[in-house]
Amino acid sequence: METVYIKTLLGIAKIVGDQNGLSAISVRYEGEVSYTIPDILQEAVQQLSDYFEGKRIEFDLKLNPKGTDFQQKVWRELENIPFGKTMSYLELSKKLGDVKAIRAVAAANGKNPLWIVVPCHRVIGSDGSLTGYAGGLGRKKWLLEHENPSAQQSLF
Repeated sequence: METVYIKTLLGIAKIVGDQNGLSAISVRYEGEVSYTIPDILQEAVQQLSDYFEGKRIEFDLKLNPKGTDFQQKVWRELENIPFGKTMSYLELSKKLGDVKAIRAVAAANGKNPLWIVVPCHRVIGSDGSLTGYAGGLGRKKWLLEHENPSAQQSLF
């Protein structure tokens, strides 16, 4: 497993992966950045940088997150939420075929180890509220606004 730390607009991103794919991406507020980027993580670093610069709306990376079969199923469905769109936990549960599994779906969403690339930040409450995000609601709000900026209204 290789690890790299890069500076992003949300803090220092930790990216972990190997030849089988990325296994984790998370962001913390501070820390040291890596001086070198392992070859196996170069593309992930580039794509995340492009995302934060507003040059990328989809990721094309080999993923290898660790989780239960159910978690994997939820994470795969998260990848289908389009850039700039959101979905409620209830809608996600329906897409997965069981509205009664809403709490299990929310728990699996919260365990997503591949922040941003597997867009768990696009899942919101049925009432439109920004409920839960492992990286903090401030980051979730920033990500959603980054993906769907509101047009500034003209004063004239």
